[in-house]
Amino acid sequence: MRRPVVAGQLYRGDPEGLRSQLKGFFDISVPEEGSAKGGVVPHAGYVYSGQVAAYVYAAIPSAETYVLIGPNHHSIGPVIALSKETWSTPLGDVEVDKEIVDDLSSSIDVDEVAHRYEHSIEVQLPFLQHRFKDFKIVSISMGLQDEETVKEVSGDLANVLRGKDVVVLASSDFTHYEPDKVAREKDNSVIEAILGLDVSKFYSRIYEHHMSVCGYGPIAVMMETTKALGAEKGKLLKYATSGDVTGDKSSVVGYAGIVVV
Repeated sequence: MRRPVVAGQLYRGDPEGLRSQLKGFFDISVPEEGSAKGGVVPHAGYVYSGQVAAYVYAAIPSAETYVLIGPNHHSIGPVIALSKETWSTPLGDVEVDKEIVDDLSSSIDVDEVAHRYEHSIEVQLPFLQHRFKDFKIVSISMGLQDEETVKEVSGDLANVLRGKDVVVLASSDFTHYEPDKVAREKDNSVIEAILGLDVSKFYSRIYEHHMSVCGYGPIAVMMETTKALGAEKGKLLKYATSGDVTGDKSSVVGYAGIVVV
């Protein structure tokens, strides 16, 4: 059992309080994108990025399995790692799609250490639990995020996921600790590449602007995988920075909610 490590820190740790917190985020009007094959969601504390994440979760369709790809902030365990354990949150347990994990395990390590302290996937689960019932997950931690690794992982994923009822979600925040105006300009440049599902342009702009997007590898894997599954474009549903919450625009973190259709 993979137990929660940031409950009570990044989101409410009590079930009743967490349900109330999530309900508030979903007090929005967002058309469902029934054909959505993937998306990008933030993973900061809910007070900062929860509303942005809710825009994506309100728009994506119900699926049998959600593939969640996040960066490995702690750099422990294998550079690319699957989890096979059941994941627990204050709202209950979430089962892993062991069939998909088994199919991927011939090319990607199954290792719980990489996931043990990592928050980028954990914080997504309560949103899924609030929005959907009877789903499974596949969790992939990425400690290596170069373009070559992205091609290998996305190729494996596309081969295994083809024909299955899945949605692929990349967990990432965007620019870290820059003035609000600078963060928005930098983030807009890479968001444009994401909306065009252009991985080469995405990496070029990451390097050109010295971007601090923490989950650029997961975003690129999501882009390549969903393209292989028939996606044609991305849609930006919501963008915000931490400064919108704190009022301090001098040093912010950027958050984008994107769906891919």
